[in-house]
Amino acid sequence: MQDRPEDVPAQPEPQAPPPADSATPPDPATPPSSATAPASPPTPENQSQAHHQPSPSAPPRPEPAPPGPYASPQPANNYGPPPAYPPAQQYAYGQPSGFPPPPGRKGTAGRAVLWAAVGAVVASALWAGGIFLFDPLGDDPELAGYRAKSNLCSSVDYSTLRDEYAEKDDSPTHNSLKHKAIDQSYCSISLKTTSSSSYADAYLSVQMDLHKKTDPAAEFTALWSEYHQRYEDYEVEEVSGFGDEAYLVTEDTTSGSAATSGSRSVILAVRDGWMTYQMSWSVYTSSYETTTPPEVGEVSRWVKSDTRSTLENLRTD
Repeated sequence: MQDRPEDVPAQPEPQAPPPADSATPPDPATPPSSATAPASPPTPENQSQAHHQPSPSAPPRPEPAPPGPYASPQPANNYGPPPAYPPAQQYAYGQPSGFPPPPGRKGTAGRAVLWAAVGAVVASALWAGGIFLFDPLGDDPELAGYRAKSNLCSSVDYSTLRDEYAEKDDSPTHNSLKHKAIDQSYCSISLKTTSSSSYADAYLSVQMDLHKKTDPAAEFTALWSEYHQRYEDYEVEEVSGFGDEAYLVTEDTTSGSAATSGSRSVILAVRDGWMTYQMSWSVYTSSYETTTPPEVGEVSRWVKSDTRSTLENLRTD
């Protein structure tokens, strides 16, 4: 071993780095670690820096954040944990073009409106079809074979009544009208017991209506079944054997056995399909000069009989 010259300072041993959280320089008297080999022979300047400017080990630099719309421009922090960055979204600025709209958005609403419109059209078509099948809307009236008459009197048969009223009326009154909604015919006949009568002893009227646009059933029933509500002296009886429905309406206001005052009347109203018909007989007791008028019950039988034959004539004439 050689002796070093006295003017050459002793060679310092390499120093172990201090802990990362301590800034205190190492003690020069601390023996160096044998595990560390000198990098190069120190110079006097290096020796001075080694005694007065120890360099602590710098903490590790944070890794740079991944590029994205939320990358932070701030400088790296050398003395703490790296700042937290929000995760990058898949589509930062909206849905990419070419993708269908998500469920529940405009596309679904549009399809809902479309199906609602289609459903409305189908429902409307079914409703119209049902009306066409079950309601003729006046295009096919049920006239039961009856035909309009310009002179209804020529078809009226009152032969049964003529057993009481033998004198024939040679000039009965009649009128009629024709319309796309209704055809109406009317006849009025004066009844006389003898040719010597100055005035009519009784009156007979017949009317037939052909309803071509509306079914008269409901109104016919309401009018004739409740006829007694209009006049207290009238009685209503529903009778069978005439069309779809028929009502016999009678009135008798005479008093006493002579029946010198008051009136009597008989009305037979018939509905057959969309055809309505009435035969009416009426009398004032003052018109009979020598005898009393026939009873209501007897005249009711005459009117029923003459109605049957007259309705048959209205189908065939």
